[in-house]
Amino acid sequence: MGELSVNHLLGIKYLKESDIQLIFETADHFKEVINRSIKKVPSLRDITIANIFFENSTRTKLSFELAEKRLSADVLNFSASQSSVKKGETLIDTVNNILSMKVDMVVMRHPNPGAGIFLSKHVKASIVNAGDGAHEHPTQALLDSYSIREKLGDVAGKNVVIVGDILHSRVALSNIFALKLQGANVKVCGPKTLIPKHIESLGVQVEMNLRKALEWCDVANMLRIQNERLDISYFPTTREYTQQFGVNKNLLDSLGKEIVIMHPGPINRGVEITSDVADSKQSIILNQVENGVAIRMAVIYLLASKIKQ
Repeated sequence: MGELSVNHLLGIKYLKESDIQLIFETADHFKEVINRSIKKVPSLRDITIANIFFENSTRTKLSFELAEKRLSADVLNFSASQSSVKKGETLIDTVNNILSMKVDMVVMRHPNPGAGIFLSKHVKASIVNAGDGAHEHPTQALLDSYSIREKLGDVAGKNVVIVGDILHSRVALSNIFALKLQGANVKVCGPKTLIPKHIESLGVQVEMNLRKALEWCDVANMLRIQNERLDISYFPTTREYTQQFGVNKNLLDSLGKEIVIMHPGPINRGVEITSDVADSKQSIILNQVENGVAIRMAVIYLLASKIKQ
């Protein structure tokens, strides 16, 4: 088995295509493991991992925790909202205090873009970025690409459209990097106010018409509107957004071809997609959740094998 070219997973931007393929091959193996009756392997029995979340997260945190436990790692969970961070402790102090407990790896979500990069330069532990502000969310992009590969056989040459709030979405940015690295064609679609100005410089096209985007694509990755990041109103009303950029079953059925529907969750049902789309056979949303555990096991395992050297 090969090894990763990086010591941390800070963003897809820092990975090579060979890293992504190695993560996928490792995830294939772990996917087998999590579908057995005994779902644990002793691979990381001597590794301690701290999950440090400075922002609320249910699914990502649970997915990482499950991945760590399936690998038999020792797990520390730290929620910043109930910690000394509120008393003004700095990020480095917080993490160094945790590392003094002999932690090997830190999985961190932080509201500030670049927090993981900053941390990786100041502490002696492997850092996994579980989302930094509106910047990157690498494991989500990896599990998204992995799910496309599983469904369509390959990512290269596929047409993928990312629909919704591109401006505030770390999922969109990481997905663009990952898909382009693997040779997919990428378009983004959404209200003009939610499309970043220089997005084309990343090698993606902008399509303002949802129907045209869906007729072009093999895969539509539907993002939710990040109300918690919208400091001003970027579109008139939710109802109007749904009429222009929401996908319902009628629209899907009228395309004359089957496309794959994805969503990083949590879904605002009835806004970006209706329930009958989310629960349809074209949706791979639940596969994404299952694949998230296998991908995170793969990432943690591959990074940990570099620590052990």
